[in-house]
Amino acid sequence: MVRTSQPSPGSGPGPLPTVPLRPMRVPAQQAEDHAKSFYEIMSRRRTVRDFDSRPVPGAVLEWAVRTAATAPSGAHVQPWRFVVLTDPERKRRLRAAAEAEEREFYRRRASAEWLAALSPLGTDEHKPFLETAPAVIVVFEVHKGPHTPRPYYTKESVGIAVGFLLATLHQAGLATLTHTPSPMRFLNEICDRPAEERGAYVIPVGYPAPGARVPDLTRKELDEVLIRL
Repeated sequence: MVRTSQPSPGSGPGPLPTVPLRPMRVPAQQAEDHAKSFYEIMSRRRTVRDFDSRPVPGAVLEWAVRTAATAPSGAHVQPWRFVVLTDPERKRRLRAAAEAEEREFYRRRASAEWLAALSPLGTDEHKPFLETAPAVIVVFEVHKGPHTPRPYYTKESVGIAVGFLLATLHQAGLATLTHTPSPMRFLNEICDRPAEERGAYVIPVGYPAPGARVPDLTRKELDEVLIRL
């Protein structure tokens, strides 16, 4: 996402004015502690499918979206939109539409290999969490339209922003799930969004239900994911 060549004369506006950087000043001897502390918090993040009915404070969702919107994006176009659904009727419609697509996926579209990979997780076409979670954040990619510019590295940009979003919600003590039904065009009607916006993620948000359980997963060891050259 870094510009590697200078624009040709007359190809667009000049460079943005600059401001002083406000870096995080962490003494070297504390840097590892900060990184380890963040890891220990994030290592407890899990995908949750059983939500408590307690409402989520609206201000927490707003701060989480503010944080997500600080993510880097191609040409700084910021090609994202976050729609927060709390209305029960909209969530009901969302669940019905998503489950219709999921039935097609599990019964016709998914390969045997894909279904075998999902089998240990116990997932199927039933998505009650889309209704039981007190809030659902629907994330849209914003493409070129009457009032929006052409985006660059759209999926990468939105993916990074969603990572920021999930981390912030987890830090606030909330549970999440990333759901990606396909195709997602039904999201435009449910969320009242124009055609140039394309659904990318459906993220139920809430407090985990009392006694909620999750699969006993293990993550890859560091030497499996880190290569030093």
